[in-house]
Amino acid sequence: MTPKTLSIGRSSLLAGALTTLLATPGLQADTLEEIQERGMIRIAVANEKPYGYLNEKGEALGVGPEVAQRILKGLGIEEIEWIETEFSNLIPGLEGDRFDMAAAEMAIMPERCARVLFSDPNTSYGEGLLVLASNPNGIRAYEDFVERSDTIRVAVQEGTVTQDMFTALGVDPDRIVTVERLPDAVEAIVRGRADAFAATGMTVAEMEQMSPRVEAEFNFKDPVINGREVRYFGGFAFPRDAEDLRDAVNEALEEEKRYGDWQQTLARYGFLTKDIIYSYRFNAEQLCSGAG
Repeated sequence: MTPKTLSIGRSSLLAGALTTLLATPGLQADTLEEIQERGMIRIAVANEKPYGYLNEKGEALGVGPEVAQRILKGLGIEEIEWIETEFSNLIPGLEGDRFDMAAAEMAIMPERCARVLFSDPNTSYGEGLLVLASNPNGIRAYEDFVERSDTIRVAVQEGTVTQDMFTALGVDPDRIVTVERLPDAVEAIVRGRADAFAATGMTVAEMEQMSPRVEAEFNFKDPVINGREVRYFGGFAFPRDAEDLRDAVNEALEEEKRYGDWQQTLARYGFLTKDIIYSYRFNAEQLCSGAG
């Protein structure tokens, strides 16, 4: 069965913010039993390869959707309504009951844990940098936007942890250009509005295919904040009161990682052995408490 799709644009971002602010106190997420009874679940992706995206046929691909489909089938949920949205709308969408789950490999962080529930990590991944082909500006580290005296600017996707990272590094806000979608970042570089785009390494590697005029910087230097190399741990996200669904997914995810095709799925999408091993390093509770 071809999954249903729904695109949510800029107007929905505003609607999502209003929904969050004006949410009815009695609004509750559907329970696992209710989802199982109707046999259908609504899952959001942020159209970001290789984490979670929809192809031209409306089929959901990426490590999040593929692992989620196997887990949910085991829970007796056969039908999935895939909802494509902006990354910055994932959490407001969960808070506003517009979907039941997000399979976008959103990084598990304390400030996000205050708003949504997370499964234990499904993936781990590091940072990367997209630049003009041949990197004429010689940009090889996030710290370059702090330390260099020229006026190079960096684009970041709105609502991502990368945006917060540049603030932590002390980058001048005038040097940061925010974009909503990945194609917007490529256009910003090509048209000279930004000199680079910062995102996870796997994201920028995929973005090389969008234009021959950009490339991922091979000699990228991993950022270090507070003496620690930056690494993220991505998981499935749920509304705050969907504990039964989150717990069931967690239990099934543990089985999938031990006995299923989880490792092969990650490897097929380009995750390295280090990424796979690191995903076992912390659980969601630890990450929500500030570990990682």
